[in-house]
Amino acid sequence: MPAQPAPGSSRLRLRVTNAAESHIRAGHPWVYESSVREQNRPGEAGELAVIYDRRDRFLAIGLYDPASPLRVRVLHAGAPVNIDTAWWAARLDSALARRAALFGAVAEDHATNGFRLINGESDGFPGLVLDRYAQVLVMKVYTAAWFPVLPLLLDLLAERFSGFAVVLRLSRNIQEQAAKVALMDGAVLLGDVPDGPVIFKESGLHFEADVRRGQKTGFFLDQRENRRRVETFAAGRRVLNAFSFSGGFSLYAARGGATEVVSVDISPHALEGARRNFQLNPGLRARHETVQADVFDWLGTTPRQFDLVILDPPSLARRESERAGAIRAYAKLATDGLSKLAPGGILISASCSAHVSADEFFQAVRTAARRTGRSVRELRTSRHAPDHHASFPEAEYLKAIYLRVE
Repeated sequence: MPAQPAPGSSRLRLRVTNAAESHIRAGHPWVYESSVREQNRPGEAGELAVIYDRRDRFLAIGLYDPASPLRVRVLHAGAPVNIDTAWWAARLDSALARRAALFGAVAEDHATNGFRLINGESDGFPGLVLDRYAQVLVMKVYTAAWFPVLPLLLDLLAERFSGFAVVLRLSRNIQEQAAKVALMDGAVLLGDVPDGPVIFKESGLHFEADVRRGQKTGFFLDQRENRRRVETFAAGRRVLNAFSFSGGFSLYAARGGATEVVSVDISPHALEGARRNFQLNPGLRARHETVQADVFDWLGTTPRQFDLVILDPPSLARRESERAGAIRAYAKLATDGLSKLAPGGILISASCSAHVSADEFFQAVRTAARRTGRSVRELRTSRHAPDHHASFPEAEYLKAIYLRVE
């Protein structure tokens, strides 16, 4: 359970600024340190903090983190509730129910057993995500406020996912705090996990996920819907997957009937993962080539032409100060990508930069397309996958735009 006040201590009580009150009432789940205007005593990580409004009425309750600029992560706002085991169980079951129609959140799905089960704040678990890879659950935690709650969550998961293993992944900024309570990144909290990658299925394709040491929770599950769309465009095309990582888009393009697929990434480790993923799917007949290069340099200089170009870079704006530079970089990538397309070719450009809005990103790509002087038709835009839904603006990060050169 969340850390409780020591015997004799009063409940941790906070009051916040008028602006923060309004945000909480509107459903925003974060209370910043600068918004706290009154606090009755120091609090501990994971303690439940009760927020009162200016009339001394209950406003919200959340997990407190004295070491984070996000001082309180709101669990509930409105009428008072008891945050007990039954409350946590109901919240978890609500998140699982959202996925049941998509994949069968607990039961085995015949084609897809890798997807997100809990998407942080948007599922009422602020600062925590939970992904499934076959029989392994990977829990990534972004605040030390979750440490006292982990035993309870493990019990609830064990009841609902019998025989599954659970792996803990930790945000880099809380690993030092975690060590003080004997937690470490990549630790197996429940069950057994092989030393090597976990093999899971997505849309009938097999992939590996490095659940203990890989990026995010081991794979980029959020691009599943865009990968499925790529498959529908790939027949008979020469495909470039730039920033390919472990080849997710490449495999879908190959299954969709691409004649050749080129995966470009700066990381040799990522490209080796792409080759292994192709080996896991021996029925794929497209010729697959890997190129280790900086995409920004390679794309601007290669003389090769393609019929389908996928641009899916890592975040180019990790902080607000990088936003303007990221927008310019997205425009440059789109310009170079379009220059490599044969007539009738399709460009798919994606962004996972939360600090660049969807409107800014789409506008950058559209402007770049106009400036090429080529006749370009916009096919569609896309946002978050249904298991990665976003319930408030700051949670929105993923967007993609599809353009065809006429």
